[in-house]
Amino acid sequence: MINVTPQPKPFDFDRKVRDPGNRFLTTTPSPTSKQFKNKNFWRHASEDLHTAYSGICAYTCFHLVLTDKSVDHFLPKALHPDKAYEWDNYRLSLQLANQFKDNSIEVLDPFIVQTGWFTLEFPSCFVHPSVELVSPLLEKVRKTIDILKLNDHDDFVQKRCDLMVDFAENTLSLEDLTKRYPFLAAEVIRQGIQSTANTIFKRKTI
Repeated sequence: MINVTPQPKPFDFDRKVRDPGNRFLTTTPSPTSKQFKNKNFWRHASEDLHTAYSGICAYTCFHLVLTDKSVDHFLPKALHPDKAYEWDNYRLSLQLANQFKDNSIEVLDPFIVQTGWFTLEFPSCFVHPSVELVSPLLEKVRKTIDILKLNDHDDFVQKRCDLMVDFAENTLSLEDLTKRYPFLAAEVIRQGIQSTANTIFKRKTI
C-alpha cells in the first residue's frame, strides 16, 4: 500500500447517491444487510470512483479493469450506516480485497498510509512492514497485510511476481509500472533495482 490522495466528490454524487441514501436512512437508520442491498445507491458512484482514482485499487495497488472494481466502505456500513452514502468513505477496491476486508476496522486507511510503511521483498514479492516502523504502527501494518491477505493469497503474490518479470524483460516500462502499479514502481525506485531487475527476475521455462 501507498498513500492515496482523496479526490473531490463528483458533481452529481449527491443527486445519485447521497440524497436518496439519506432519505432511506431517515426512515431506516440501522439497516440490515438485506435492506442495504436493496438500497445500494453507492453502485452509481462505482465508475466515478474508478475514474477519480485512475483505476488503482487502494489496497493492492493493482490497476483494475471495470469488471474487477468495487466500492469499499472504509468505515463498514454495518457499523457506521451514517457513512454508507458518503463519498469520502469510499475506497476503490479489487472485489477480492474488499471481500477480505469485510467489516474489519483494523485495516489502515490508504488516505493516511505514508509511502514507505509497506515494503516489497524481491524476488519473493512478499509485502512487509518497513524495518523502521515501531509499535503500535508496526502491528497495524502487519495486521493490514494479514487481513487483506496480501501475502496469503497466491494470486496477489503471483501477479506481483509476473509484473516484475515483465518489467525485467522490458515488456513493461517503469513509466507504465508507475501509472498502473504504483506500489511496485515505488519499491523498484526505492531499492534501486531498475538496472538489475533482469538478474533478479527470470521467467521460468519448461
